Amino acid sequence: MNNLKTSANLMLSFKYTYPLPKSPTLLSSSSSPKFRPIKLIPKYLFTFGLPLTHHKLLPKRWKVSCFRNEESSSGSSKPELPGDFLHQESDKPETDTPTTDKRNWISILGQASDAVFKVFGKPWTVPWTAETIIQVMLLWIVSFWFVGSWVIPFAAHIIGFSKESLTYRGQALFSLLTDVSEGLAGILILQRCLSQFRPLPSDWFKFSLRGKWPLDVILGCFMFPLVNRLSQFNLDLLPVLPSTPVTLSSVEQSIISRDPVAMALYALVLVVCAPLWEEIVFRGFLLPSLTRYMPVWCSILLSAVAFALAHFNVQRMLPLIFLGIVMGVIYTRSRNLLPAMLLHSLWNGFVFLDLMK
Repeated sequence: MNNLKTSANLMLSFKYTYPLPKSPTLLSSSSSPKFRPIKLIPKYLFTFGLPLTHHKLLPKRWKVSCFRNEESSSGSSKPELPGDFLHQESDKPETDTPTTDKRNWISILGQASDAVFKVFGKPWTVPWTAETIIQVMLLWIVSFWFVGSWVIPFAAHIIGFSKESLTYRGQALFSLLTDVSEGLAGILILQRCLSQFRPLPSDWFKFSLRGKWPLDVILGCFMFPLVNRLSQFNLDLLPVLPSTPVTLSSVEQSIISRDPVAMALYALVLVVCAPLWEEIVFRGFLLPSLTRYMPVWCSILLSAVAFALAHFNVQRMLPLIFLGIVMGVIYTRSRNLLPAMLLHSLWNGFVFLDLMK
């Protein structure tokens, strides 16, 4: 009995509790009128010398005390055992690890997006919807076919001649007039369909000599041998059928004849006119418009496929797609149609010189 009183006095003097007798008992309420009795907790639950794993049996904020002052606040959040402090600190790395990993992933994704933007550029501000995009492209295809296959030949028939009856120079001039008419029809369609959205943002249909784009054009020229390899691979993959009659184009005929005037007119068509019209439609309009609905790299790829399909030549699909991708990347980096047109002109000139060998 004397031992029990001595333990009770010790517990009133200190904040933390120490090992008690093996057999826990209930103290009489008469021992201290200011305290209410609480059932003692076996000492093996809070012995300080045990490994930390034993403290996991305790709740996170268990008040290990045999007596509680009724006048003190019951909402104290501080743990009363040193083991609780150790337990909380051992939990901190576990709770902080997912948050740290999440922040690391967000940082990595942010850096990746910045790298993509540096390579491909950011999306355009597109004021029109998919309906306008489809309308412009369909009208351009129809006008290209209608003007080249019907309007110009019909006008020549009314005047009293046909393309086949002309000389090499006459055929070259006929091709130049046809190409210019097709290009002007395409520009008129763009002008008419986009007039309701004017004024357009400053990075639409931009031509400028300023910027660091010459380096991109030079790097694009180094891709020409790879385009040639793709051309050969495409021919091996989809060879021309033996039953297909081999015909020479008017350009090839003029080159064979070595007519300088005809060759100059065809060079004008290939190196100036065709790159101008095609880049305005495919890189100037289609590629930026698609960025409203897809990432920039998808817009580059899709516009390159449309560019290849517009040439109506299955044996040249792969090289034209690759060339369209290169010109698309240059355009998205510079926001300038001039470097894409220049690279297109250089490629057509390279092909023309190759035909002259």
